[in-house]
Amino acid sequence: MQNIIKIINSIVAYLLMALMAAIVLDVSWQVIARYIPIFSSSFTEELAGFLLIWIGLLGASHALYTKSHLGIDLLTYKLKGVKRRTIEIIVYSLVALFAFFVMVIGGFRLVNLTLTLEQISPDMKIQMGYVYTVLPLSGILMMLYSFLFILKAVQGKDKKDSAEHHVSALD
Repeated sequence: MQNIIKIINSIVAYLLMALMAAIVLDVSWQVIARYIPIFSSSFTEELAGFLLIWIGLLGASHALYTKSHLGIDLLTYKLKGVKRRTIEIIVYSLVALFAFFVMVIGGFRLVNLTLTLEQISPDMKIQMGYVYTVLPLSGILMMLYSFLFILKAVQGKDKKDSAEHHVSALD
């Protein structure tokens, strides 16, 4: 199970790197096109927005895995033992519930609605449902990571055992 999650997270990390490279190239092209009229393109601004949506949502799930969200470890950083594990279980349960109801269920409804209505982006002419698929995807990843951390807390594994994930502003 742990190896599968590591593989999934490395795929997400590489995808984020590719999306970041794509947005840098896209915005650079957009700046160049402003000054050289023969290179003008109407889709670069829309593409940058779509890439930003994907980077933001996938980046949030990756940040959850690496415990880079300050709110998640501020509560548990100074606690030890049963108190720490109890708070971690509560926090990650809330994260999983939010991800399930808002991102997965709401995301699937949004994707279904926009695909049913055949909503098309103005410049790139792609269906918006494909852009919005990142919402349930990120929700599923957040739920998976939350369940992993809940399982570790129930088993009593200390944060020292998972130091590769720990990033804290308090260190």
